Amino acid sequence: MGKTKTESGETQILGSKFENPIGEGAQRGLAIVDLVVRVMATMATLSSAIVMGTANQTLPFSTQTSQFKANYKDLPMFFVLANSIVCGYLFLSLPLSIFHIMEVASVTPRLILLIFDMMAMVLATAGASTAASAVYLAYRGNVAANWVSFCTQFDSFCRRISGSLIGSFGAVFAFMLLIIISIVAMVRRSS
Repeated sequence: MGKTKTESGETQILGSKFENPIGEGAQRGLAIVDLVVRVMATMATLSSAIVMGTANQTLPFSTQTSQFKANYKDLPMFFVLANSIVCGYLFLSLPLSIFHIMEVASVTPRLILLIFDMMAMVLATAGASTAASAVYLAYRGNVAANWVSFCTQFDSFCRRISGSLIGSFGAVFAFMLLIIISIVAMVRRSS
């Protein structure tokens, strides 16, 4: 474990408990808000991955040789994979978040969560942005590339994938809140 000097000149081990300038109650409140936001982000990424992964629609008409069908594999699968990984990380980070409620003065676990939260936010943003561009093309098409919009025919499918994007971008917003909460908690401890 690393060591640091306090203002009084004492050597302190990182991750150890020390005097909290804003009070233990406020730090515990931040830890509770962190846990609630983390649970909400877990549910958002899980529901988003499930909705996208189960989205499919078959048109009521077909030709003799083919049937018109749309499913999530027609869009970038990176979105489902990214949301699944982020959901797994969020689920595994819940015990550490609960630990912060019990041990509010620990700095090292908060720093670890901050670093991994930033990496998970980047992954969630990349997955949501990739899917958003594909959904945009599905709704609007691209005249220059001679791609027609297929959401005029597959409207139920397009509504489902649009809904999954809302959950994913909600999780990105939740990660922003988690990062701000972690930074505020760490700055208030050190001041």
